[in-house]
Amino acid sequence: MSTVTAISTPNAVGGIAVIRISGEKSLEIAEKVFRPAGHKKVSEMSGYTCAYGIAYDGTERLDDCILTVFRSPHSYTGEDVVEISCHGGLYVTRRILRAVLKNGAENAEAGEFTKRAYLNGKLDLTQAESVMEIISARGERELKMAENLREGMTYRKVKKCSEKLMKMLGDLGAWADYPEEDIPEVSSENLCKELETVRKELSALIENYDSGRIIREGISSVIIGRPNVGKSTLFNCLSGCDRSIVTDIAGTTRDVVEESVRLGDITLRLADTAGIHETDDIIEGIGVNIAEKLIESSELVIAVFDGNCPLTEDDLKLIKRLDNKKCIAVINKSDLEICLDTTEIEENIQQIVYLSAKENDGIEKLKKAVEVVFEINENSFSSAVAVNERQKKCIDSALSCVETAVSALKNGEFLDVVNVIIDEAEQYLLSLTGEKVTDAVVDEVFSRFCVGK
Repeated sequence: MSTVTAISTPNAVGGIAVIRISGEKSLEIAEKVFRPAGHKKVSEMSGYTCAYGIAYDGTERLDDCILTVFRSPHSYTGEDVVEISCHGGLYVTRRILRAVLKNGAENAEAGEFTKRAYLNGKLDLTQAESVMEIISARGERELKMAENLREGMTYRKVKKCSEKLMKMLGDLGAWADYPEEDIPEVSSENLCKELETVRKELSALIENYDSGRIIREGISSVIIGRPNVGKSTLFNCLSGCDRSIVTDIAGTTRDVVEESVRLGDITLRLADTAGIHETDDIIEGIGVNIAEKLIESSELVIAVFDGNCPLTEDDLKLIKRLDNKKCIAVINKSDLEICLDTTEIEENIQQIVYLSAKENDGIEKLKKAVEVVFEINENSFSSAVAVNERQKKCIDSALSCVETAVSALKNGEFLDVVNVIIDEAEQYLLSLTGEKVTDAVVDEVFSRFCVGK
């Protein structure tokens, strides 16, 4: 493979920047750009050592730098790797990169360093995918989940299932291919037991997928309620700024205001809507129609009620619309006297939270309610789990094959038919880990990476 290079730090001014070079000519190219302060040449440096020196473009001095050498195979990519750390100005960083390119390196593609680590056996495909999960983590739980993946927890689980399937295939193949040998026939009962074990292990891998997806991508959420119950005040409270106009005049909000907000470790892709009620105002009516559509399309509905007033007809109509929706009822204005009879709400909405959006009181209760509704807990992130759609699709497909194989055995199908189904399940698991995967899948995985990683 060619020797490639890229800036591995963000494209912004900072304290330092890092230019990474990987490939068999890394040290040779670095030696043409970097001159150590001592007498040792770059090509003579041992792995895991650093040197202070000056970066040059030909005879033009560029910057004081620190150069670090990682010798193959003990590097991130498994190849010889050199990293040049310079001052973090955009211009000087690009000048050093240009000098490296001028002396024989090629521009690295998106995710190419991690792709080389995968191709050189330093990482399996699930571990490679964890790199971007770590980079994009926005909270403790996201990071914990990504670290579990990086440490190979998912790979080990999948590999265990794969080995069990491979043993079954070996037993079935030996019995079918060598009938003249004294090989005992494979027991359908034992085969069913083994397949059931694999089924349970694969099911556990995708059990917490939705919780993980929610932590990574956030929850599409909408705040609804009749006018003047405090929807916009709650929206502003969660947003941490005055995104929605708040007045005592009913119907102030007519359009949808959207914001991504953090609620503990959870991101809500939140929409504040017009108050849902009967109105003759054409413009306000459009806002009400949009709000009603968002009820259907959102993953979470936060229905706000005024705790200082009895339920109205508009409130009751809204409650009836929330059947089969994941919903949290917020009884707002808890800083005032609660006059609301919550019987109707309790009968229709499982989670009820009392808070005062105006006083920013009770938000922690709302966070816990969201976790309950979406069954988010520490278990979701401390065990092996599929973290993206590619992994989930592979596990779903393998699981479907295993279930089909069990059904075929119970229905008395020939063992050679069962053998084909088990082999298909095995192929999906090998695709998941990257042991047997097409170039197109590999390219698609790494296309989502940033350049320099």
